[in-house]
This record gives sequence, C-alpha cells and structure tokens, in this order.
Amino acid sequence: MPVLVIAEHDGQRLSEQTSKALTAALQISSEVDILVAGADLTAVAESAAKLAGVRKVLLADHVSLAQFLAEPTADLIVSISSDYDTLVAPASSNGKNIMPRVAALLDVMQVSEVMEVISPTIFRRPIYAGNAIQTVECTDPQRVLTIRTASFKATRQGGDAAIDTVRVPEGNDLSTFEGSIGATSDRPELTSAKVVVAGGRALGSRERFEELILPLADALGAAVAASRAAVDAGYAPNDWQVGQTGKIVAPDLYIAIGISGAIQHVAGMQDARVIVAINKDAEAPIFQIADYGLVGDLFEIIPKLRDAI
Repeated sequence: MPVLVIAEHDGQRLSEQTSKALTAALQISSEVDILVAGADLTAVAESAAKLAGVRKVLLADHVSLAQFLAEPTADLIVSISSDYDTLVAPASSNGKNIMPRVAALLDVMQVSEVMEVISPTIFRRPIYAGNAIQTVECTDPQRVLTIRTASFKATRQGGDAAIDTVRVPEGNDLSTFEGSIGATSDRPELTSAKVVVAGGRALGSRERFEELILPLADALGAAVAASRAAVDAGYAPNDWQVGQTGKIVAPDLYIAIGISGAIQHVAGMQDARVIVAINKDAEAPIFQIADYGLVGDLFEIIPKLRDAI
C-alpha cells in the first residue's frame, strides 16, 4: 500500500512540514515515496532523500512547476498516482491549493487536516474550530489527505533513498504566474518557530503592537503572531495571523499577550507544548488552556518582562 508525499519547499530548502507529513505517511505504510516538484531542485531532492523511511524520491524538474501552480502540479500528481493508494501533502497554503484539485480529478473525497492516523483508512481531524474531533473512514479506492503538521513530529535524518526523475505532463496553461511580492524578515518563520510571541486586540494600536510585541519577540529569538482581531484592526500583517483562518503553529513556547482566547484563535495554537497567557481579564478563555497565566496590565508587564530577559 504505497504512499506518495508531496514535498513542501521554498525552491531552495525542504520545509520541515515535509518531514512531519512523512511521519504521518509512515503510520499508513512502510512504503513511502516523496515527490519533489519545481525547477532546479536537485538540492531539495537530496535533502528529501536523507529523511529516514523514504523508499525513493521522485524529482519532477520543469519550469512549469517553478511556482507550484495548482493546475500543472495537480496534473503531475495525477499522472503518477496510479502507483499509490494514498496521496499526502502538508495542510499548507500549497497543499490546500493543490490537493482538492487532485481529489476532484481522481473523483475521490479529500480528508483534510488529518491530526491522527488510526489505520490506513481511518483518520481523525478537527472540526468546529477544533472544539470537536471527527473520526473519518475513507472507503475510496485512493485516499487524498492533507496533514495538520502541528500534530506530528518531524522524521529524523538518516535515509539514503534513490532519486528518480519523472516526466512532467505538458500543455496545462489554465493559469500563469505573473509575479509575487514577498515579505522578508530576520525573525524565524512562523509555522516552524520554536518560540512564538502573539499579540491581540487589547494592545490598542499598531504602534503599541510594534513597541511591545516586537522587542519582546526579538529578545526571545521568537516569531511574531497575531490574533485575527489584531490583524483586522491593522496592528499586524495578514501573514502573522494564527487561528482557524490563519496559520497553524505548534511551537515549544507560545506567549499570548492581550488575546482573549476565542475558539478560532485557539484552533491554531492549541498544540503548543507550553502556553503562557497574559491578560487583565481573569475570566478570559485563554487561561483555560494556558500552562502559565499572568493576570495583569500588559502595558506594565511586558516592559518588565522584556527588561528581565
């Protein structure tokens, strides 16, 4: 029962989300291949080949795949899918864009945000913003899964898999890449950071968010996150949003500052190993999941915390 994992990468480096999706795939089958799709990705393929448990790496190197567009990437996956019972990808922006199209082309039901593998055909996934866990049995001949990588540990190094080149289908021009505007930062990438400092609407303004949250994050070597309320209010950019409609994170330490703990936000960070909450409202829902809670005025607490660090 072979499994194919679609690798997540930035064009230069293999994302840790790939190794976490691999962990889930190895719970389904001991026969797991990794597909690395893009352009000029020999180094990425070599990194994938070093992951323990990988049978072989399939390298699809073509200019049409350089931007991970859904249409040509989905066509590629479908063209080699007959050799696999299960197709797996991280539940990243790319995975959420590509895998539904793959499922539609194969005429099967996708199982999204898998957080636990019960058997090769039975999975658990969160619903209702994580307030309930649904057990799903997939009876389709092929299974298409996206993996909630925050729920799985990264697979260790130590593999030495062979790298095979696969043919890329031609002629899919349903979409074209026009350009991109990328954000650059010296801070860790949010979804893979070990420490995350998050701010909420209680900060009151963009200036206070930047004055209090950013220096604390820099002192801790942490990534910066925000609740949807803070993002909607303009305190922080969209790519900092954590929650049901934002990014899913599972750092070693998550510090929630001025965040009430709405279920939509909790859905994105509840898998953190240690959660610290700072809020002046002792009844805030965030304290129900926090390992450590500090009730008080964040405008007094954060400067003292930063100075102590």
